[in-house]
Amino acid sequence: MQFPSARRKYIASAILLLVIAAPVTASLVAFSENLLKYVSRTFSPDAPKRLMIWQKLVNDMRNAEANGAIQRESKAESLTLRKINSFFNQIPYYSDSRHWRQEDYWATPVEMLSSYGGDCEDYSIAKYLSLKELGIPIERLRITYVRAKELNESHMVLAYYPTPDAEPLIMDNLIPELRPASQRPDLEPVYSFNDDDLWLPTGASRKGGASNVRLWRELLEKLAKEQRM
Repeated sequence: MQFPSARRKYIASAILLLVIAAPVTASLVAFSENLLKYVSRTFSPDAPKRLMIWQKLVNDMRNAEANGAIQRESKAESLTLRKINSFFNQIPYYSDSRHWRQEDYWATPVEMLSSYGGDCEDYSIAKYLSLKELGIPIERLRITYVRAKELNESHMVLAYYPTPDAEPLIMDNLIPELRPASQRPDLEPVYSFNDDDLWLPTGASRKGGASNVRLWRELLEKLAKEQRM
């Protein structure tokens, strides 16, 4: 994906796109027969299989925790992060202009898996929503816009904070393993958000949540439409 190079334009874009959005509450992986038929018809006959693999992954991980297969919370969350990160990083990368014929398009996880492609925003959003589905508190998660300095372009990652003041782990499609932010000097934070808040690089300023960002609202509307099928 391509964005203007000036950092102030990134921040201005985030703040100017404020609107009101309603949360999506239904299970992310509860696929109806109509939805499965729709993705098969719209994307590929293999699309439902990919959705069911994702569903099985989420349900198996949830059942393992419920059955006490993983005892310690920190160990459970670490394993959950790695599995979700690896699962979505298998999907091929495509720019929005190539994949969706749009300059900037935020795909739902269903769209990403069904079309079998996505860009950095889609990876980060799919990981964020999957971790929410698995019960990771959203205060530990921030979808984060960064400047990828080596690529000289904007990029998106998901940051996981074990505690509010802890150094976050970075979930990225560019590097397969999770690394602490201090080990990612190639990334320069621009702003971050979750369902509740939006942060500027100082970390102190909160300007509203992801539910107040226009592109996020459009994503929520698509999620709701998928769940109504």
